[in-house]
Amino acid sequence: MIREYEEKDLEEVLSVWADASELAHSFLSNEFLASERKSISEIYLPNAETWVFEVDGCVVGFISLLGNEVGGFFVDPKRHGHGIGRALMDHAKELRENLEVEVFSANSIGRAFYDKYGFILLEEKIHHQTGFDLLRLRLAVNKSL
Repeated sequence: MIREYEEKDLEEVLSVWADASELAHSFLSNEFLASERKSISEIYLPNAETWVFEVDGCVVGFISLLGNEVGGFFVDPKRHGHGIGRALMDHAKELRENLEVEVFSANSIGRAFYDKYGFILLEEKIHHQTGFDLLRLRLAVNKSL
């Protein structure tokens, strides 16, 4: 079930993020990830429109939108391949005309999902905080279809 994020979901959202990041972002330093974890709870979640996917009362995935930007999109790795990511992205697609996202080039899991979903490359740049390649992608959505 997809529902709006509530403050009580914070620890579960952070747990999903940490588990998914450990798998998809293993190339990032522990210091950077610790900084991001703090920013998620203090900056990103309070300023984003976030939706969670809940199974049996537990948050197993989430997507955060900042306007048309997918600011955060993570699914518990134990639930990969069960359609949760697609359901969350479908929900975001219903809410926004055009979605954009940035993904690390080294994140093969995220890149494979976005490619399969139909995102296209807009630009490639260097992520200044980490020095890794970052891809900016866009999904054009025609709501009249």
